[in-house]
Amino acid sequence: MIAVFDYGAGNLRSVQNTLAEVGATYTVVDDVEGLNKATKIILPGVGHFGQMLRSLDAMRVRQTILDRIEAGIPFLGICLGLQALFEESEEAPGVKGLGLFAGKVRRFSEDARVPHMGWNEVEPKPPSRLFNGMGERPYLYFAHSYFVPVVPQAAATCQYAEPFTAALESGNVFGVQFHPEKSGPLGLKIVKNFVEL
Repeated sequence: MIAVFDYGAGNLRSVQNTLAEVGATYTVVDDVEGLNKATKIILPGVGHFGQMLRSLDAMRVRQTILDRIEAGIPFLGICLGLQALFEESEEAPGVKGLGLFAGKVRRFSEDARVPHMGWNEVEPKPPSRLFNGMGERPYLYFAHSYFVPVVPQAAATCQYAEPFTAALESGNVFGVQFHPEKSGPLGLKIVKNFVEL
């Protein structure tokens, strides 16, 4: 069972629609019990880094998410769900991320137009499992003001003011900065690739 985690904000409906369109069986969960039953976990996210992490702590699921990832459950973080995997963010100084990966989420420079919104070209790094069958430079839909710098786990990069991590893969952990649920047929393909892992 794929569990879509609801922390009280986020693009749940569009993620649900995408999963339904690719024929995936899923349920929306909001507690430890739901996460513990999951065979895959999706953490969609829009909004504020601090708000999201404080919500996860208030719901007492931070450690459960980390435990499930450590147990090998495939995990996909979308947009803010990707950023939450890192130690901290300039968006919320003093708020600890999940800390699965080292580094700080940064804000685009003042001379860049923010938010970075709309379609942009992504450069996958083979052999990416999420981008299997996607072509060399797919266009995907972004909406964000903060970004993960290019990290060793990057499965794809994008250029906007500077290069940044558009997607990451590390073992059973996946994250995308773009919104696959708003990226048309290519977004559907990425979600299908995750579902079929």
